[in-house]
Amino acid sequence: MTDSAKPLSRSEREARIKDKAGWVITVLAALLAINTMIGGGNSSKILNNTITASNAWAFFQAKSIKQTAYEIASVQAADAGNQIIAEKYAAKAASYDSDPATGEGKKELMAKARALDAERAEAKERSPWFTYAGSAFQIAIVLLTASILSVSDRLFQASAVVGAFGALLMSQALWLWLPWGA
Repeated sequence: MTDSAKPLSRSEREARIKDKAGWVITVLAALLAINTMIGGGNSSKILNNTITASNAWAFFQAKSIKQTAYEIASVQAADAGNQIIAEKYAAKAASYDSDPATGEGKKELMAKARALDAERAEAKERSPWFTYAGSAFQIAIVLLTASILSVSDRLFQASAVVGAFGALLMSQALWLWLPWGA
């Protein structure tokens, strides 16, 4: 019987697993940190876009109320026979529809709010994938630790599969390449 055919002792198997697992834990921990950082930024984007879109819609609503008030005032002035004031109020009412110079007309505010709503919807679609990926990375790290303690190649292999699955989930969070939502 040659030396290479001789079964490894527990301490030799343990050293071999520790060496492999140490590198894999480092990679998974780095991926977990990156996933957490990007996922946190995604959560902030959801919150910021919700607040900014709500503000834009509130401003849109305020412009609509002012526009309606000027339209009513224009009709009342015309009914009272004051055509000059009626035209002035009608022009003011019309000015609320669009104001490209300031970007604060109703059309511009609606476009801004809808764009923010769309960005928020996409960020919300990404959000659960970051959570799933983070959980998979944590489970893979736990399995790696257990593989070291139990000197088990099967647990090491299982952790590698779970870690690869976590990387797949993280790629979905980043690029939304799979056709289904979370």
